[in-house]
Amino acid sequence: MSLMLHRAPSSSTGRAGSLTAAQRRIQRRIHELGDWFQNLDLEGVPTAPQHFLGNYPQLKWRQIAPALPERLDGASVLDIGCNAGFYAFECKKRGAARVLGVDADSRYLEQARFAAEVLGLQVEFRRLSVYDVGQLGEQFDYVLFLGLFYHLRYPVYALDLVVNCVRQRLVFQSMLRGPDLAPGMQPAPDYDFWNREPFGQPGFPCLYFIEQCYASDPTNWWVPNRAAVEGLLRSAGLTIVAHPEPETWVCEPTSPPPAPGESIWHRELAGTL
Repeated sequence: MSLMLHRAPSSSTGRAGSLTAAQRRIQRRIHELGDWFQNLDLEGVPTAPQHFLGNYPQLKWRQIAPALPERLDGASVLDIGCNAGFYAFECKKRGAARVLGVDADSRYLEQARFAAEVLGLQVEFRRLSVYDVGQLGEQFDYVLFLGLFYHLRYPVYALDLVVNCVRQRLVFQSMLRGPDLAPGMQPAPDYDFWNREPFGQPGFPCLYFIEQCYASDPTNWWVPNRAAVEGLLRSAGLTIVAHPEPETWVCEPTSPPPAPGESIWHRELAGTL
């Protein structure tokens, strides 16, 4: 099973009689490439018009986009778990010099490459698991880590790996469940061993483990609440600079960054934490 598998909606549908010959060819290829999770507009032909979340991810992007520069000229972008490439394409449209989308699912990459061809956008796509992003051996100005965290069996480890790829900004999004902390409440810097009360407080940082399925998807492993996400981002060496919508955070690496081999996961593996 793909480490970046998402729940897929029904295949695209359309009124074939109202389409041009070129649109019918596009629609035929969309069907050949299987179910699409991202609803892209390919020359007037939608790829997932029956998506259970509506016009997704366009609806999400409208909320996230204002938190990013209108122009990304000269910037490099890495889209991790890129799916059919929607976010990668949006960054390329903003002028990014280089955009690389990676995903572990070859079917999604086929969809992304086809969409790039139709849209006339030069975006590179590569099959790569989030756990292997270190193989890229480089940092990117903007790293997108959207809709993937909760699909991972080892999400915190993955986040630490992703942070090493970030030069300027990380855009992080995760499904959230559970209550928020009460207004004015913040996690304490330390807790007494015998005091169990904090763990019962609404909104205490929590990752909910899904043993079997959630929303009929066996890859929904861990679902955090807001306090858990924000704590994880900070502990991974990031500073939160924007929170454009409930499930999304824009972060920058803490300055100065840890020296090579001094990140939390390096120190844990070395037994020096």
